[in-house]
Amino acid sequence: MMNSIYSKISKICPIQWILAASICLLFGLAQPAIAEVTQIEEYPGQMLYQSRQNLRDQTGKAWQAIVFKRVHPEGTDTVSLRLIGFLGAMEFDHTQPLTLLTSMGKMLTAKDISKDISQDNSPPPNVAEYDVKSILPQLKIEKPIKLTLPVLRDSAIELEIPTATIQEWQTLSAR
Repeated sequence: MMNSIYSKISKICPIQWILAASICLLFGLAQPAIAEVTQIEEYPGQMLYQSRQNLRDQTGKAWQAIVFKRVHPEGTDTVSLRLIGFLGAMEFDHTQPLTLLTSMGKMLTAKDISKDISQDNSPPPNVAEYDVKSILPQLKIEKPIKLTLPVLRDSAIELEIPTATIQEWQTLSAR
């Protein structure tokens, strides 16, 4: 039985193998990136939800974008966006806000809250965190948005945020 299957497979010409592999690759690449939303109970009564996305800037450099929603025991919550670039590739300017440009041309800003990442140390130069709680509900998901990252000694860095990512962030924020 196995020899019969093997002999049928071995009769497929290399062009058919290449075509089949190309179709599989094409369909695999066409699928939207699916991020994992995690839920963690940090301590009794305090929940942390997070969504991680890998993005590329206009020069092709990789970034990680993490949206956190922290629900405190008394019912208050915070929603923040942490951006992480390659160490040594750039430095965030923590005195400036993050700028978001919507598909309708509206400019929004998010306050830098990087000092809140750790009480003991300042964040690494390639990491910044922004308060996006009031901004996420304002975003329309019909078209991507652009983030302009405030950096030191470099030209502006832009990240395009896909509509599926915006929708996921809004869903996480609304929990």
